[in-house]
Amino acid sequence: MMWILGHILATGIGISLGLIGGGGSVLALPILVYVMGVPTKPAIAMTLVIVGTVSLIGLIPHWKKGNINFKKAFIFGSATMLGAFLGAKIAGLPFVTDNLQMLLFAIMMLIAASLMIKRSLQNSTKLSSEDHLENIKIEVYQPPVCQYCWLWLLTEGLGVGILTGLVGVGGGFAIVPALVILGKTPMKEAIGTSLLILVVNAISGFLGYLGQVDLDWNLIGSFVISASLGSFFGAYLSQFIDGKKLQKYFGYFLIAVAAFVLFQNQSASPRKKSALNWQDKVTLLNPVQTAQRHL
Repeated sequence: MMWILGHILATGIGISLGLIGGGGSVLALPILVYVMGVPTKPAIAMTLVIVGTVSLIGLIPHWKKGNINFKKAFIFGSATMLGAFLGAKIAGLPFVTDNLQMLLFAIMMLIAASLMIKRSLQNSTKLSSEDHLENIKIEVYQPPVCQYCWLWLLTEGLGVGILTGLVGVGGGFAIVPALVILGKTPMKEAIGTSLLILVVNAISGFLGYLGQVDLDWNLIGSFVISASLGSFFGAYLSQFIDGKKLQKYFGYFLIAVAAFVLFQNQSASPRKKSALNWQDKVTLLNPVQTAQRHL
């Protein structure tokens, strides 16, 4: 039953990526941890594979429509790749516990939700697109100097990458606003470009985790298939639905996810139980390696 529920929810990962260019990691990590019983560190590594693969698939329709700015993707993506690899290595340090990672995850969700809700409230003023963009710059982001916006893109890209590698978040919901505000990129182009950045970001972060955690590739594959189907549906819906209008509701959804994670994070015993279940599963999948360890 939980397997079916997890894969139904995985479809929502793809829909969010195809529709608003983000939210995949926000959905994937809690599903893997709390529905499928995967410990935090392997779940983050698996999230990177799932979101990266689905982003690559969802990238195709945006590429056909010409909604990708490769120059800005290179500038921002180079910084996020470095940050993601460093974040994954930091996650392997002894003092970075599962509870700490999930706590940071919840905090980032609350920050992202507050920014999304604030921007969506400004949409209700019904300004023109140019006035709306300027309104966001002045009242929401407020970069101190934007004469050299590419430097701000590199700086934020590094920070986004570290968060991605460390806690598995910091994808489209952070990349899209940076591209729109700092990169002066149209919304639809920013969404397509963010998917390309998510792909390279996920690859770099996963390489940082490779060899440090045990992965269930069967679960990864089934999640990728479910989420991929959702990404095509989300890309189709993006032709009829304005992603900016969904920001407020998605922001409230992030608050709900963060509250759930904080509630679950209060008790260590369920997490230990999940870890034991996962270890038992890995033992069954790798009996030869287990026998060698005991010899």
